[in-house]
Amino acid sequence: MGATLNLKQPWVRKALLYDKVGGNVVECNTCERRCVIPPGKSGFCKTRQNQEGELYTLQYGLSSGISANPIEKKPFYHFWPGSDSLTIGSWSCNFECKWCQNWHISKFPPDPTRSEYVTPERFVELVKGYGCQSTSVSFNEPTLLFEWSLDMFKLAKKAGYRNTFVTNGFMTLEALRMLRDAGLDAINIDVKGNAEAVRKYCGTDVELVWRNVREAKWLGLHVEVVNLVIPGVNDREDQLRELARRHLREAGSETPLHFTAYSPAYKFNAPPTPIATLELAHDIAMSEGLVYVYVGNVPGHRYENTYCPSCGRLLLKRYGLKLVEVRLDDCRCPSCGNRIPIVGDVIIPRRAATLT
Repeated sequence: MGATLNLKQPWVRKALLYDKVGGNVVECNTCERRCVIPPGKSGFCKTRQNQEGELYTLQYGLSSGISANPIEKKPFYHFWPGSDSLTIGSWSCNFECKWCQNWHISKFPPDPTRSEYVTPERFVELVKGYGCQSTSVSFNEPTLLFEWSLDMFKLAKKAGYRNTFVTNGFMTLEALRMLRDAGLDAINIDVKGNAEAVRKYCGTDVELVWRNVREAKWLGLHVEVVNLVIPGVNDREDQLRELARRHLREAGSETPLHFTAYSPAYKFNAPPTPIATLELAHDIAMSEGLVYVYVGNVPGHRYENTYCPSCGRLLLKRYGLKLVEVRLDDCRCPSCGNRIPIVGDVIIPRRAATLT
């Protein structure tokens, strides 16, 4: 027998997505690992435990950190540019990536002694207090904060805020649809490479991730896709071209694709991503027909910016996580009138310039 839960703790709540598969054994249907969990045991991510045939989340509202971030940090470049998003993280992950940049929270199970318990109501109050325009569940895999996110999204929507998710995209279709129905507006999905790389280094199936990219678009969510480019893992020219073609097929030419630079972290010691590799990835994607391709984690690089695909004019200039110049007329290029696919207003940050 495994550990007995204290069901009176506010962060222990009945999980929403699971089936009984025989006796008191359950199958978790929150993510596509679909862990089969005997009584007293937890699944792969250690955030859900079977207690006498019922599945419970162990981290409803357990926060590993909260901070107000520019929306560009997610990265979202075409969703309310220049706005701020109050971001919360929790614990653990359902992937095995050895290079995780947030390993100090993603590689540990829920720990109430290292956490702050935050109700959905309190978090929405904090959004207002920090002067943010949206919420974001991020830092580690947000799907593991599923039940809390549903409750928080509903409250945030009622209060007039937008909701975002930064995820590896491995949730079940039912979970994704429930998130949309609760008020999710935008999702950033990290595809992590081609099938070979994701299977070898993450222990999962990238086909299910691309399925969710496609489904998120169909559900009407704003979608942006990111790929952390790691030397020796997913940086070969054929891998980059395969990813660009798959993005074009599943997400479309105008869905932003971000190639971001990796730095050694956790248990992975490959050298940092050369800028030339990121530029190659950008150029390959553009040559395959993608329109909005970005390079990330290289502050000041020209590929951080948004250019008009019709006339080439610089429209949104960024430096790192900040929007620093805006040259748009109601989301249109002021030179040729081409409409740029941006959701919401461009919020002019303090000290940023509005130019024509």
